[in-house]
Amino acid sequence: MALFHVSSDSTCDLKKDYVEKRNIWFVPLTFTMEKDGKVEEGYDNFSSPEEYVAFYNKVREGYFPRTAKLNYEAHMEHFTKMAKAGVKDVVHFTISSGLANTITITKQAAADVKAQYPDFNVYAVDPLTATIGQGLLVCLAADCRDKGMTAKETYDYVMGLRQHIQHCVIPDDLFYLKKGGRVSAVSAAFGTMLNIKPMIAFDSEGKLSVIEKCKGMKKAFARVLDHMAKAPMDENKIAVVVHTDNEKGASELAELIEAKTGVRPEITIMGPVIGSHVGPNSVSCGWLSVKTREELLSSL
Repeated sequence: MALFHVSSDSTCDLKKDYVEKRNIWFVPLTFTMEKDGKVEEGYDNFSSPEEYVAFYNKVREGYFPRTAKLNYEAHMEHFTKMAKAGVKDVVHFTISSGLANTITITKQAAADVKAQYPDFNVYAVDPLTATIGQGLLVCLAADCRDKGMTAKETYDYVMGLRQHIQHCVIPDDLFYLKKGGRVSAVSAAFGTMLNIKPMIAFDSEGKLSVIEKCKGMKKAFARVLDHMAKAPMDENKIAVVVHTDNEKGASELAELIEAKTGVRPEITIMGPVIGSHVGPNSVSCGWLSVKTREELLSSL
């Protein structure tokens, strides 16, 4: 019998069938799509590949996506549902505190639910990442649960891995990140240059920053391999490639990584909430490294 439960908001970008298979409690964020005064609302809980593609096609057609962080009421509803179901210990994941203050809201809601259900305990993880990096930690937490580890042991384990999750995020441009306030106007200027592909990464505080600019996607892919050589994968040999409806580019990068490292990365598509800030056609890679982010970024 598992000693605790695993939970995450949808910024982990894990697919619905996987979440159900691994018995992960899941709470979706919301988003809106606006064009010519028309507003459509949606939940970040797609269940088919076609839904992801349709979302990015709408963005290409001029619909502008907006997202909202998971608020206090949504957290209260989620945690109360768990407590009523008899859950006692839970390791819960949110988006990086470098992108939103969701972790603060999480802790407040958890404390308020605990006041009503004293046996309910939440170990709230600030992953200092999002999308595949956050999802990677959620998956490892589920592995720990299945091995019989306690919530506290698992919390300590994943907290210790955070600085070892490396990222190379290659947007087609930085328009969406700039509009969402995720990068500065100065950084976004890189994206306006002819065929320049900016590469961004999470720093040690879980914030996004432009770390270099590459002439075209192929050059950017070559730099991903350079980064992986400087900060090799650890003994877990885990790497994931995520795209925003650019499966061709994602497959190309995955093949390059496999040829260089012998590890075939999983390929997945980014969900609408994080994808809203990256924009269509991006390709990104995340992996667990023997080195910390500070060690990698200082070597570039």
